Amino acid sequence: MSDVRLLDLGRVPAVRSQTVYHAVARALGPDGPDTVILVSPSDPYVCVGFHQDAEQEVDLARCEALGLPVYRREVGGGAVYLDDDQVFVQWVVHPSRVPGRLEDRYAAYIAPLVEAYRDLGIDAYLRPVNDVHVGGRKIGGTGAAQIGDALVLVGSLMLDFDRRTMAEVLKVPSEKMRDKVLESLTEYMVTVADLVDADRAAVVDAYLSRCAKALGGALVPGGLTAEEERIAARLDERFADPAWVLQQRPAKAAGVKIHQDVHVVEGALKTPAGLVRVTARLREGAIDDLALTGDFTILPATAVGDLEAAARGVEPGALEDRFEEVYRTGSVEAPGLAPSDLAAAVAAAVTG
Repeated sequence: MSDVRLLDLGRVPAVRSQTVYHAVARALGPDGPDTVILVSPSDPYVCVGFHQDAEQEVDLARCEALGLPVYRREVGGGAVYLDDDQVFVQWVVHPSRVPGRLEDRYAAYIAPLVEAYRDLGIDAYLRPVNDVHVGGRKIGGTGAAQIGDALVLVGSLMLDFDRRTMAEVLKVPSEKMRDKVLESLTEYMVTVADLVDADRAAVVDAYLSRCAKALGGALVPGGLTAEEERIAARLDERFADPAWVLQQRPAKAAGVKIHQDVHVVEGALKTPAGLVRVTARLREGAIDDLALTGDFTILPATAVGDLEAAARGVEPGALEDRFEEVYRTGSVEAPGLAPSDLAAAVAAAVTG
């Protein structure tokens, strides 16, 4: 059984909260220790995933207005707002130390997060492949990457979360969709502060008591080596370099992911009756919430609300039948706007 180095760094400059695990991974040699890093940013920022296009994913002008720097990490996943209400948990380990399959590696990494939350009275569980949920609401996601010879697994202890700022910094096509993203973040995300009265120290202590068992060794407090510090300082400059942050990537997929099962999408379709705009939230592939707007005419006025309500719980491919039922039972008058047009507008929003 080998000891595991613990780097409990507290609060560090924003960019260093990302570059530290990259530096430790790059410096890891065959005889180097596996390392668990706990760190929070001293100032808030926005971070995009390695495969994302920052200009497509993030409203850069809003970030600038809010004084939020934008960085790019070398781990996948989505754009996210980060601040010191989150304790980042970063494992940098020899790949041989953890299971071979990615799903199993996530499970091994997530286990002490789940157990720590449960020790605090939070009924958390793994939502495969790599999310942590409480009652169907997300309390954390995780990511993985191979950096140098190291396997890196990252996530966080979610003490609290500024949902409003998260919704503010995302690139969305309309303010209506931004409102829907905020509503969805409120409904489908949860934090420690929402559930129990536990401060940062209590949450960290609960996690560390579970972490050593997961990695099969004692956690030994330590500090960055001179080589790790040198690499981190170089990466601090690179991660803030616009040439790195603003790399162009393929066009983004439609919508905003709230968690594994929940997405918010928006789109528009020109129909014979005019433009139909759709803002929809999907949960497990079915419509969870729907808003229909545009320059079409539907009578009676309450019919739009009836159509939106009828769509809930229905998969997009089955909406035409449901809309036809509303037309039939509600004596709907919609010149030039057929149920098939509305269903096609929703489909266009879902597929992007």
